[in-house]
Amino acid sequence: MKQRKNYYVLLFVIFGGFFIFGVSENIKGPALPDMQQDLSITEGKLGLLLAINAFSFLLACTYTSWLISKIGAKTISILTFILMALSGVFIYLSTNFVSLVGAYFLLYLGNGMLEIGLAIIAARLFTKNTGTMLNLSHFFYGLGSTIAPIVAAQMMGWEMSSTVLGWRGMYMIMLSLSLLPIIPVMLSRFPQEESDEEDKTSLHKLTHDPIAWLIVLALTMGVTAELGMAAWLVHYLVKVDEWGLTDASNMLAIFFFCFMLARLCLGPVTDKFGYTISIILFSGFAGITSTLAIFLDDAFAILFAIAGLGIGPIYPTIMALLAKRYTNGVDTAITFTVTLIGIGTVITNLLIGYIIDWVTYLSFYPTYQQSNQLGIQAGYFFIASTAFLCMIACILIYQKLKKHQQLL
Repeated sequence: MKQRKNYYVLLFVIFGGFFIFGVSENIKGPALPDMQQDLSITEGKLGLLLAINAFSFLLACTYTSWLISKIGAKTISILTFILMALSGVFIYLSTNFVSLVGAYFLLYLGNGMLEIGLAIIAARLFTKNTGTMLNLSHFFYGLGSTIAPIVAAQMMGWEMSSTVLGWRGMYMIMLSLSLLPIIPVMLSRFPQEESDEEDKTSLHKLTHDPIAWLIVLALTMGVTAELGMAAWLVHYLVKVDEWGLTDASNMLAIFFFCFMLARLCLGPVTDKFGYTISIILFSGFAGITSTLAIFLDDAFAILFAIAGLGIGPIYPTIMALLAKRYTNGVDTAITFTVTLIGIGTVITNLLIGYIIDWVTYLSFYPTYQQSNQLGIQAGYFFIASTAFLCMIACILIYQKLKKHQQLL
């Protein structure tokens, strides 16, 4: 009975943690245009900010697993949620690009620690129906991501003592929610890793395993597609299609609704038909729909949101593949993979911002607005292309696993 009760409390920790993760990651969509205007930030600097975020996330990934082994996942979880709440205070106090970068750096340290911590706890806890349970866990990330842009956009317009709350106040209030999961964390007993030392996955084994590298490539491209669409969709609709901020934020919310729905409903499908085949289909669908949305009239902008149906299940399904392939030493495999994803997303975030700047300044359009619109379209096309690259990497994984009769 105690074991079952602890299991349900841990479910609350995992689901609540992913919900907070979704909120913290995706309140930036509505905030970016105002942030850019208030602090005079170019698209290139926005790309730099997102790249620094990815580097901070990467840094957290390199030490979180080690810290968990030293002081425990429970302590790390508490510290993580406190750090995320504090970052909201520092974002509120930021007055220029440098101070904003510092505050965001702290936030993404927290996000990186949360990502690794939740992934390790979930991999230890969900030993059966792994694809279903990981997709369900990430459904709560999608739920937080769906609610976040709508609430953030509304909250930014609130007036308090005749002063508009704005993006700074919105960040401080939303990130203070990070303190709530501390309660179930303190009430629960965290699972320990079960491992067979004879066959334990090591960093040496991973670096010599081509499938491990292909998983890194697939996840890097999938994460770039997911975070890129989340970060740049509102910006795209406001600048290219000249939508209002509220309408653009609502479209981002629809994207995350599709994203969330896919994670809620498609988990059992991945367990039944296989993780690799499922990812190939999901990423291909995401690439096609998001590419069509760029080249068709803005009446088809709903395709940006529909792409969420393909994007949503990619990350948890690849993590399920990872957990099943590297059962012994899953902590090491997760740290290796997520750390390298961090390096990859630093590069891809820089590329998105600077592709926009390069195309804008090389364009032959007579006005800056037209050139900038073309640049943003080029940047978003790169984001859509990463979904196709994810698909190609998974095709190669499928071929290698099939050759060795190890299909998952």
